[in-house]
Amino acid sequence: MASLDRVTSLTPEFFNRDPRRVARDLLGKLLVRKTPRGIIAGRIVETEAYLGKGDAAAHAAAGKTARNAVLFGPPGHAYVYFIYGNHYCLNVSCLPDGVPGGVLFRALEPVAGLEQMAEARGIEVAKETDLKKSSSLKKLTSGPGRLTEALEITRERDNGKSLVSVRSDLRMVDDGYRVRRVTVTPRIGIVKSARRPLRYFIAGNAFVSGRSG
Repeated sequence: MASLDRVTSLTPEFFNRDPRRVARDLLGKLLVRKTPRGIIAGRIVETEAYLGKGDAAAHAAAGKTARNAVLFGPPGHAYVYFIYGNHYCLNVSCLPDGVPGGVLFRALEPVAGLEQMAEARGIEVAKETDLKKSSSLKKLTSGPGRLTEALEITRERDNGKSLVSVRSDLRMVDDGYRVRRVTVTPRIGIVKSARRPLRYFIAGNAFVSGRSG
């Protein structure tokens, strides 16, 4: 993907819905970062829905705070948090302004800017063609911490940022890709409400993180 000329931007209305529907419909869309060196992009292949106050695993479960305020704001904005003292996670706000809900991005399939992603991830490669042939390709963006590092996403830089504005350097777009089959499983990597079937991924995709069933 050399440019964004043939893609359609997602709208706030797309995210102004139940996070479960948004999480499923985000599969196949592109997350794009514009940088001075060019475009970095990955196809969304795995997500998890978080349902707000009634969901014990959601950051919004205990009510609005300075940390989670984005989840209570308008739909289509980035909610970024630091976890385990080691990496960032990216979410997008859903539902109407004032109603908390969101979707966590768990994995991307690298599409553009692979060398820049590898550099950000500290993976040494001679050139992009070599990276595509190596096992390191999956390591670029398979997992919530890996994908944020690859796209240089941080709380300071991106929290609260619109992911639907054409002026944003981090946004989501649709290039017409069609997902054939979606698998739904319980969420992973959490303890509270862990059995709820709120994890969605493109069936058979090699870049899905964790277990695939």
